[in-house]
Amino acid sequence: MLVPDIAAWRRERLPSLPDVAYLTLAPDWICEVVSPATETIDRGQKLRIYTREGVAFAWLVDPLRQSLEVLAFESGNLERIEGHHGSVRVRARPFDAIELELSALWS
Repeated sequence: MLVPDIAAWRRERLPSLPDVAYLTLAPDWICEVVSPATETIDRGQKLRIYTREGVAFAWLVDPLRQSLEVLAFESGNLERIEGHHGSVRVRARPFDAIELELSALWS
């Protein structure tokens, strides 16, 4: 069983949360908070599993480097499509309809 730090599903795929201990439906978006202790697993084993399961978007948030990497499922792989650093405002897929202030993640 693989548990991302944060996960989300599109309503079309998961209209309501079932009353179960865990979901078997792969999420549409995941977020992993990368640390020195977890970086190898987050960028290696976990990304391979998310790719295999067809997760559409993955965010890798690194508070020490103050960075956000956005990956999208394209051509059979999770490919890096955006990279943001520091205290900037971004519109990061798949939530690009809203602006996110990255400094809120680092404080």
